[in-house]
Amino acid sequence: MTPRRSTPIPPGPGQESVWDYPRPPRVEPVSKSIEIRLGGTVIARTTSSVRVLETSHPPVYYIPADDFVPGALRPTQGASWCEFKGRASYFDLVSGDTVVDHAAWTYETPAQGFEALKGRVAVYPGRVDSCSIDGETVTAQAGDFYGGWITRDIVGPFKGEPGTLGW
Repeated sequence: MTPRRSTPIPPGPGQESVWDYPRPPRVEPVSKSIEIRLGGTVIARTTSSVRVLETSHPPVYYIPADDFVPGALRPTQGASWCEFKGRASYFDLVSGDTVVDHAAWTYETPAQGFEALKGRVAVYPGRVDSCSIDGETVTAQAGDFYGGWITRDIVGPFKGEPGTLGW
């Protein structure tokens, strides 16, 4: 039996449905203020991010590596593969005595169409103290694989919840 997705939630005024996002994904620039906190400290702040939009997924935000405080990104072992973006490599995030393994990733040589990701880093919002967009604290996408950022202007249902593996 093929798993069925839930009925998309109709977006209200000013909202986006993840079911209107494309597949393959699209990358778009974002000028909103992004802030990431770890160990009680801001480890990244930018107004120059991009977000990746893909059907059924909350957006994933990619921040310029240069907008992280020095020492916050520590390259680590391991890699994964995205059919669209290519090979991802990982970082541990560091803030004082706080270290979170494999909490961020990058595409050092992104695939064609995703060149805007080069030099940028995505963070799993559930592995840090908080991530915010224009002051709104985001909710992490469920599951331990996806790194989507859920805000009040994004509606689902979202891939990653129990029962969504086959979507």
